[in-house]
Amino acid sequence: MRDPRIQQLAKNLITYSVNLQKGEKVLIENFGLQKELVNALVQEAYAAGGYPFVLLKDHSVMRAQYTQASEEQMEMIAKHEGELMSQMDAYIGLRSGDNINEMSDVPSEKMALYEKTIFAMHRKIRIKKTKWCVLRYPNASMAQSASMSTEAFEDFYFEVCNLDYGKMDEAMTALKDLMDKTDKVRITGPGTDLSFSIKDIPSIKCSGQNNIPDGEVFTAPVKDSVNGTISYNTPSPYNGFTFENVQLTFENGKIVKATANDSERINKIFDTDEGSRYVGEFAIGVNPFIKHPMKDILFDEKIDGSFHFTPGQAYEEAYNGNESNIHWDMVMIQRPDYGGGEIYFDDVLIRKDGVFVLPDLEQLNPENLK
Repeated sequence: MRDPRIQQLAKNLITYSVNLQKGEKVLIENFGLQKELVNALVQEAYAAGGYPFVLLKDHSVMRAQYTQASEEQMEMIAKHEGELMSQMDAYIGLRSGDNINEMSDVPSEKMALYEKTIFAMHRKIRIKKTKWCVLRYPNASMAQSASMSTEAFEDFYFEVCNLDYGKMDEAMTALKDLMDKTDKVRITGPGTDLSFSIKDIPSIKCSGQNNIPDGEVFTAPVKDSVNGTISYNTPSPYNGFTFENVQLTFENGKIVKATANDSERINKIFDTDEGSRYVGEFAIGVNPFIKHPMKDILFDEKIDGSFHFTPGQAYEEAYNGNESNIHWDMVMIQRPDYGGGEIYFDDVLIRKDGVFVLPDLEQLNPENLK
């Protein structure tokens, strides 16, 4: 018998996250062959009057292919998948797999080709032209990354993913309104003193429409306004390698110094293109059930009391002019158990040690969102 939580998640994804309407086409792309949720999504898509299309992939097969793929072949793959994507009204990307490091030994130049071709196709077609949502699926590998038993992690996963996101959306309005009026942002914490402007750049509520789990409000810094240093305190996987102790120093928007557990490797990523050393997103995480990093950005960027500061491509909805083939969400947690920290908007303290201190924002504190 299927776990009823899976069917509930599938229904939420179809009816809320992508809001599939009668006659609309949805592409369900599954990395990792987790058929139980895929089957539930197909059923719910038909129940909504839509037409589901399914694309199944496996990271070990992708590794074998991408290791030796030519640029011409990558472009053909992007063109083929782009033609399918362009016919869709909605997209659900189900990411799963037994090894988060499966792609770690694919040559960096091949991963750069992937970013330039296939990932760029997703950015240009899927993100801009479909109603989309991306999520993970629980397995033993994810449980291990979260330092939990498989059963405990499954309980955590469904609690997080089946949260009342409509309630969260309402609670986010006050923060969005404040961000829309804000010019200067300053962030302080251990090894961190960062300042930038978000003036006239829209802020966007993320409450279950594009990611599951969700829970952030994002905008972008004015491109050349970022100055200071940030020391991220969570592990940050990228293309199969996990970076730790990342510290970035900015001058007039640009990363002028980057260090990590592999400084040479991280600087190669920031040399992908000119936009890789500028920031495309600033977001505040508020999911009440996600407390600790698990080396999975879809969870980590929503951590209660966190924010992420993202080198690379800016989103069209909060566009600051930065273009890049990378978009790397890197997370800093400011709760006391991670060293604390403060966020100021126009010199007014709005969050201290991960807790919102302004009365209008208190509804976003975890006890009010559960």
